[in-house]
Amino acid sequence: MTSSLAPVFYLPHGGGPLPLLGDPQHLALTQFLTQLGSKLPTPAAILVISAHWEAEQPALTAAETPSLLFDYSGFPAQSYQLSYPATGAPQLAAQIAEKLLQAGFNPQLNTSRGWDHGVFVPLLMLRPQADIPVLQLSLLKGLDAATHIALGEAISFLRSQNVMIIGSGMSFHNMQAFFRPDLVSDNQVSEFNQYLINSLQPQYSYAEQAQRLTNWQQAPHARLIHPREEHLLPLHVCFGASKGATAQVLFNDKVLNKTVLAFGW
Repeated sequence: MTSSLAPVFYLPHGGGPLPLLGDPQHLALTQFLTQLGSKLPTPAAILVISAHWEAEQPALTAAETPSLLFDYSGFPAQSYQLSYPATGAPQLAAQIAEKLLQAGFNPQLNTSRGWDHGVFVPLLMLRPQADIPVLQLSLLKGLDAATHIALGEAISFLRSQNVMIIGSGMSFHNMQAFFRPDLVSDNQVSEFNQYLINSLQPQYSYAEQAQRLTNWQQAPHARLIHPREEHLLPLHVCFGASKGATAQVLFNDKVLNKTVLAFGW
């Protein structure tokens, strides 16, 4: 990671609120995110791209104090009483919207939507103090890989303003297979993960890396690992925001019986 710029992370957020509930299948992830947060310099703000918000055009949370959106069901009552009282960043949201407009997008500022669990669950481990302004950027409903790389490129300026960028998703996201491990083997997961790791290696140029990520469906078992790619695409945004910096594999361990990855730039 480049020390003169704020870091970019693609992080797994686990299953709903389970990382916060002491779930044994999330202990490695909880430990990783907690330790990562303790090592980080303090950013001016945090921008999160979560797998759980898709919009027709790039949308940004722009409220002064966003609420939490408990977009999960069937969990213990305490899961719906969580709080993350960080402030929003409406002025920064407006600045980002202007940059997105210049890049050919049609951004929208949303003053009513709260932060979904792809935001507050990892942040409760990374920055439990909730003392840094936070805003969320949506994915685009078309789920086009190249467009999400371009979206990341358009927000890459934030790194020089000490704004940390987090893509919150899961490098493995086949919901059925989380509960039926026999549907996807460890070898199949490993082969897909290796495609992602290889794609971000410095032997490839930035353009070649972008091409490999754009063509992610050519990876081994791609549609088995991601029947729908919304949990992968935050990686594409992070990659674009990194603008050719070298990625590091920060986490390569099991969550809900499947190996998932985290990358940092």
